[in-house]
Amino acid sequence: MTTNQVLIGLGLIVVLAVGSQLLAGRLRIPALIVLLPVGFAAGALIDDVDPQQLLGASFSPLVSLAVAVILYDAGLGLDLGRFKGHNRRVVSRLIWIGVPVTWLLCAALAIPLLGMSRQAAVTLGAILVVSGPTVVGPLLSLVRPEDRLQHILVWEGSLIDPVGGILGALVFHGVVAGTHHSPAHAIGGFAASVVTGVVGGVAGAAVLWGLFRVVRPGEVLGTTAQLAAVVGVAAFCDVLREDAGLIAAVLMGLFVANVSRIDVPVRREFFETLVSLIIGLLFTSISATVTPASLRHVVLPALGLAAFLVLAVRPLVAAVSTIGTDLSRGERSFIGWMAPRGIVAAATASTFTSGLVAEHIGGAAKILPATFVVIVATVTLYGLTAAPVARLLGVVRRSRSRPLLVGGAPWVVDLGSTLRSTGMEVLMWAGQEQQRHRIRQAGIELAAGEMLATATGGGAEWEGITAVYFLTEEDDFNALAAAILRGGIEGPVHRVGPAAGSHGVMAPYIGGETLFGPRLTGPALARKHEEGAAVVALPAGGPVPPGSDLLFVVRRGERLEPVTGGSAPRPEQGDTLVLLTPPRDAEAPA
Repeated sequence: MTTNQVLIGLGLIVVLAVGSQLLAGRLRIPALIVLLPVGFAAGALIDDVDPQQLLGASFSPLVSLAVAVILYDAGLGLDLGRFKGHNRRVVSRLIWIGVPVTWLLCAALAIPLLGMSRQAAVTLGAILVVSGPTVVGPLLSLVRPEDRLQHILVWEGSLIDPVGGILGALVFHGVVAGTHHSPAHAIGGFAASVVTGVVGGVAGAAVLWGLFRVVRPGEVLGTTAQLAAVVGVAAFCDVLREDAGLIAAVLMGLFVANVSRIDVPVRREFFETLVSLIIGLLFTSISATVTPASLRHVVLPALGLAAFLVLAVRPLVAAVSTIGTDLSRGERSFIGWMAPRGIVAAATASTFTSGLVAEHIGGAAKILPATFVVIVATVTLYGLTAAPVARLLGVVRRSRSRPLLVGGAPWVVDLGSTLRSTGMEVLMWAGQEQQRHRIRQAGIELAAGEMLATATGGGAEWEGITAVYFLTEEDDFNALAAAILRGGIEGPVHRVGPAAGSHGVMAPYIGGETLFGPRLTGPALARKHEEGAAVVALPAGGPVPPGSDLLFVVRRGERLEPVTGGSAPRPEQGDTLVLLTPPRDAEAPA
C-alpha cells in the first residue's frame, strides 16, 4: 500500500471508531451496536481500512498488546479485599461454575453446528465465556436495575474478563502445543506458557513496586510508567511464549490492585480514555477483517449457537449459581438474561484464529466470523430487550436519588436522617471512628472505609450513587476531593462552602458551585446546629418557620435537588422542603 493509502486507512479507522462511540452515546445505546456494523461495512466497501493490509504481520501483535492493556485495566479494578457481603456467593458461582459450564456446552454444540474440529470448538468455547464490564456497564446504565443486581453483574463482568482471558490463552497454547507433538510435549508447552505468564506478571509487579518505592514518580509519570511496564512485559512474554503476555497483564493488574505494599499513583481517567479508544479501534478494525464471504456459511449456525447460549446456557448457569440464596425470582431471572459478549472475545478470536489456521486446525477459519456473529447477536438482543425485561420482572431501580454524604458532624448526620425520613436511600461516609459510630447510631447506611480511596476507579461501590456532597469540617479536603471526583461518577458533586475569608490552601481557589450559598458555609451550619437549629422536612406549600433556610428540595419520585451558590430549585406542589430551622427561642416572638 502507498503512504497515502495507509494515512487514509488509519485516519478512517480512528474517525469511524470515535464517531461510532459518539453516535451510540447520543442514541443512548451500547457502542458495540454501532461499532460492529460500521467496521464490517467499512471493511466490505473500502479496502484501505483492512488492518491486515495496513499493518501486515504487525496487526496481530498490536491486538495482543492492546488486549493486554485492557486486561491490566480490568485487573486494577479487581480489588478482592472489597469483594465481600451476601452477594459474593452468587458472583463466585457465576465465575467458577459458569465459566466451565459455558465453555464445555458451547464447545459441544459448536462441533456439529459449525462443522468444527474438537480443537477449534474448544477454543471457540473458551473465547465465548467472557462478557466484561466494557459491555455490561453501558447496558446497566441504561437499564438501571436494583442496586443488588447492579453489584452482582458489575462484579461478574469485572472478574470474568481476566478469568476468560487466562482461559483463552491457556486453551490456545494447549491446542497449538498438542497439534504436532505427543501429549507429554503438549502438557510441557502448556505449562511453559503458564509459567512464563505468571513469572512475567510477578516480575512486572515487582518492577512497579521498586519503581514507586525508589523513584517515586508523580501521577502523570507514574501512569505512563505503568503503561510502559504492561506493554513491555506483555511483549517480552509473547516473545518467549506466544500470548503469554495476556496472562502477565492480568496478573500485573491483580498484584497492583491487591498487594497493599504497592502504592501506585494512577490517573484512572487516562486509562479509561485509553481503554475506550482501544475498544473503538479494535472493534472497528477487527470487524473490518470479517468479510461477507467468510460469513456465508457461518451466519445461521452461529445464530443458532448464540440462541443456545442466551436461551439455555445462561439461564442454566444463573439457576445453579443462585440456588440457596435469598435472591427473588425476578432477580434470578434477570441474571439469566444478561450475558453479552464483548471486546475480549473479539480480540482473542482475532489473535487466536490466525495461529490456529497456520496449524491447519479444522474449522479454525470459522472462529472469528462465528465470534463476530455471536457478539452482534448478544449485544443487540440484550441491548434492545434488557430494559423491558427488567421492567417486566420488576427489578428496575426506582428513579429516586441515592446521595452520598461525606462527613460525620452532628448537623450532617441530622441532614442524613432527615433525607432518609423522606424515603431516600442515604449513604454516608466519615473518616473518624467517632463520626462513623454516630452514623451507625442514627441507623444510616455507612459506606466502606476505603470507598473514597477508589473514587475514580468506577468500582461496584459507586454503582447507584446519584450525587456526592462533601460536608466535612476540612475545607481543603472538601475542595480537593470534589475536584478529583467530579466527572468520575455519574451525577453531580458538590461541597459545602468554606468560611468567609478562609485562608485554606486550596478551598478558596478551587472553582465549582458550593452548596447553600455564601452565607451558609460549613462552619456557619455547624454553629447554627450547636445553637439549636434543626434540619427538618416539610411539605411544599405549607407553613415554613420564619428564619428557615432552604437546603434541598425533594421532588415527587424522591429526586433530590440542592440549593447552590448559583441557583435554588423552585418548589412545586407535592415536593418536600428540607430546611434548616432556627432554634425555638429564635422563632418565638420578641
